[in-house]
Amino acid sequence: MSDGDGPRRWTHPADREEPVGEPVVRADPSVTGERAREAVGFDPDDPESVQLAAETVRAFSENTVGAEDNVYMLRGAAACAALVRGVGSYKRAAERAGGDVSVSFIRKWARVHDLPQAIRRHVARGDIAPTAAKHIARVSGDARFALAWAVLDSDLTVREVRRAASAVNDGAPVEEALAEHGVVLGELATRLPPDLYLELRRRASLENVSPDDVLADALTAYFAE
Repeated sequence: MSDGDGPRRWTHPADREEPVGEPVVRADPSVTGERAREAVGFDPDDPESVQLAAETVRAFSENTVGAEDNVYMLRGAAACAALVRGVGSYKRAAERAGGDVSVSFIRKWARVHDLPQAIRRHVARGDIAPTAAKHIARVSGDARFALAWAVLDSDLTVREVRRAASAVNDGAPVEEALAEHGVVLGELATRLPPDLYLELRRRASLENVSPDDVLADALTAYFAE
């Protein structure tokens, strides 16, 4: 897989690209179904919305009933991020929310809100637990995607995600951090229609390459369009 001058490198925006507090994923019916109508946005430039965010953050920190509700958790994360942006710092955000809300709590969930949409969609669908998302958000760059896709493709547990994230932050390459948990970065089990599978095998054999090479070349051409 190359662009003529070496291996092809894709650009993967690993941070949120949408406005802070905007319910892009939560308001998408294809992801959250009927609950999309319940989506609440938070505008860090609107004082009333910032106050709503503060109230939401406090309720979020005190309510453990919704701990298994991924959409509810994403709403709380959005409130944390918008509150921080609205008041200017994590410390002020914690003070504004009041109660037992800590700086650490707000920082962790605000980082989840900062994850790219491709990952947040899987959190909303329930494919990635919010507790795992908190650890995915601790790392930066492509490592975020590597950990997220490891959850989907290799059933990486929350504890394993936490350990891998810590290893990455300690300087380990993400490939090595995942290998410690039996994950081979880039390994994906997939299913093809029988006729396409037979043709893939036939082409690979005639060209003296592996099916992986054929698929990689085909995907390179597909994504380059």
